[in-house]
Amino acid sequence: MSDGAAAQATQPAVTTDDSARAKRHAAVVLKTEPHACFGCGELNEAGLHLELHLEPGCCWTELVIPDRFQGWEGVVHGGVLSTILDEVMSWSLIERDSWGVTARLSVDFKQPVFVGRRVRAVGRVVEDRRRLVMTAGSILDAETGTELATAQATFVTVNVARKRELEARYGDLAAARRSGAQAVAEIPVGGEQP
Repeated sequence: MSDGAAAQATQPAVTTDDSARAKRHAAVVLKTEPHACFGCGELNEAGLHLELHLEPGCCWTELVIPDRFQGWEGVVHGGVLSTILDEVMSWSLIERDSWGVTARLSVDFKQPVFVGRRVRAVGRVVEDRRRLVMTAGSILDAETGTELATAQATFVTVNVARKRELEARYGDLAAARRSGAQAVAEIPVGGEQP
């Protein structure tokens, strides 16, 4: 596979063409034990409740951001957008069988993101240097593909003992992803149920 083809395969495109969606490979929905994370936890009543999807080389989510997360009237608060980017970038480490914590996060807001509008956020690992993992992320308008925000982050990977604790708490998601085990449910990339 050429470098260009490999890059295309790891970065889900935003499209409204159902035939293009059908041609792309399936993603898996991350399923973890219930927890209280503001971004992806089911138990946090005030949280975003992100449904995160893993594909080779990336993690993504698609959602309509509700009014309660606005800053200026009608515009999503920048901290909420930063949280969404942090989530997809941090979970993209799972594809490499790694767990980490955010050490640095930088976000560039390109255009206003309006509440009630469907967006897609994608995070991927761009460089892996032993305990430091560099990631990139973007938030796109899910209908037009317009780039609304981009981010870069550095994660520090956890030690082996902490990784085992996290795998016990959340499940060995990387192994489940590779084996197709019950910990994840296959769905098409476009988000439609089969």
